[in-house]
Amino acid sequence: MTTTRAFKTIKPRRCVAIALLFAAQLVLTAEPLTLGPDGTRWELFVDRFLIAKLTGDAKQHLHMPVAKEVVLTTDAPWEGNTSAYYTIFRDGDLFRMYYRGSHWDTGTKKATHREVTCYAESRDGIHWVKPKLGLFEFNGSKENNIVLDGLGTHCFVAFKDNNPESGPGARYRGIARGWPAGKKGLYVYESPDGIRWKLTRNEPVITEGAFDSQNLAFWDAQTGQYREYHRTFVNGVRAIMTATSGDFIHWTEPVLLTYQDGIPVQHLYTNAVQPYARAPHLLLGFPTRYLPEDGQRVEPTLMISRDGVAFHRWLEPVVPESAPKDRGGNRSNYMAWGVVEIPGRPGHLSVYATEAYYTGPDSRLRRFEYRKDGFVSVRGGGESGKLVTKPITLGQAAERLIVNYRANQGGSIRAAIKQSNGQAIAGYTLHDCKPLRGDSLQQHVAWKDGGDIRNLRGNHPVVRLEFELKNADLFSLQFQP
Repeated sequence: MTTTRAFKTIKPRRCVAIALLFAAQLVLTAEPLTLGPDGTRWELFVDRFLIAKLTGDAKQHLHMPVAKEVVLTTDAPWEGNTSAYYTIFRDGDLFRMYYRGSHWDTGTKKATHREVTCYAESRDGIHWVKPKLGLFEFNGSKENNIVLDGLGTHCFVAFKDNNPESGPGARYRGIARGWPAGKKGLYVYESPDGIRWKLTRNEPVITEGAFDSQNLAFWDAQTGQYREYHRTFVNGVRAIMTATSGDFIHWTEPVLLTYQDGIPVQHLYTNAVQPYARAPHLLLGFPTRYLPEDGQRVEPTLMISRDGVAFHRWLEPVVPESAPKDRGGNRSNYMAWGVVEIPGRPGHLSVYATEAYYTGPDSRLRRFEYRKDGFVSVRGGGESGKLVTKPITLGQAAERLIVNYRANQGGSIRAAIKQSNGQAIAGYTLHDCKPLRGDSLQQHVAWKDGGDIRNLRGNHPVVRLEFELKNADLFSLQFQP
């Protein structure tokens, strides 16, 4: 109240000036961003972390991956049209895949055989082999690719354990729902080779949740712990919970994921969360939005987190029903868990999604392809627009600015480095910047006097970046040594 009364005695023009000065002081005292310990961490424009302001014809744009070839058809007798919950990861020169083998008779509305966990492998991420492992019998023969039978086969998920403390008998770990009498929950598994599996513990390690989904876990090297994500219900709506562990057996109490303000409550069936390899401080997820009121359709979407609990969700589907083909039916459009770089495509990342669930004698898995870091961009249209970042601390290793961008014909990007209060720095203005044209995953930004920014660290340890974009997309950036 005292402040309000004081302003009443000041002339309007001076009042505006004081207000502007007060706003500037808030900017100057705002906590600057730190991009990793040495300031050289890759940052993507997948959320609002970097962005202070977008003006003109600039906005964030969600990208869809490009549909490619079918890589797997579940046509074996122990597989079928409800095969699901695919896991794919790269293990050296080998790609590994795990999935449920199951079949549903749409006429009798009954399963035609028990659920099993199947395995396939590939050298290129496109052509997959189902090895005859000889481990489990199906219809009188062990000539099959079954790696798990019995407990856990409904939704088994495997991963390579990169925990340096993990022993040779648990180089690979798994997690799956089980429901023996009185012991429903998530069970954990281990394997020395990714093929031969055993229970780590005979009791469920997590019991709070619903679990009828692709529940998953992984080693988070950024925080030195295991993370798991599983499904639950909140007021009848499918939701996602998470917990952490130091030993893969004893877990914290699960908590619900949270999202940015204004996001609608929607059924989220699978989650497909994992660290993004090029920026492992980011957890990238492809949750499947389930639409029970609209024919039980499913649509993979995108979400991103920096702490594992609070996520920024994008609402548009990344693999829509219009992607080829047979994805409009009940549960016919799940994203597999896995983002991999395949040989011969160094500038791209492959993801996989299912199709034709229930509809045929079998179902299929199709590969889709993203540009590296190409999930979300800041896009400038034909009228051009500007992006201004939040204040950023220049790390001691920061010597040049690198960007991942694409400029369409006639388009360009220019960058400026400014003081934290928005004031220009001589030699680093938009006018001084050499326009970026064409397409590059890693382009050095240069100004008239060069691109070295080492001399800024002493006089301007905290800066803002300003980008002018016209017919162009900016995907990510990094301060490099």
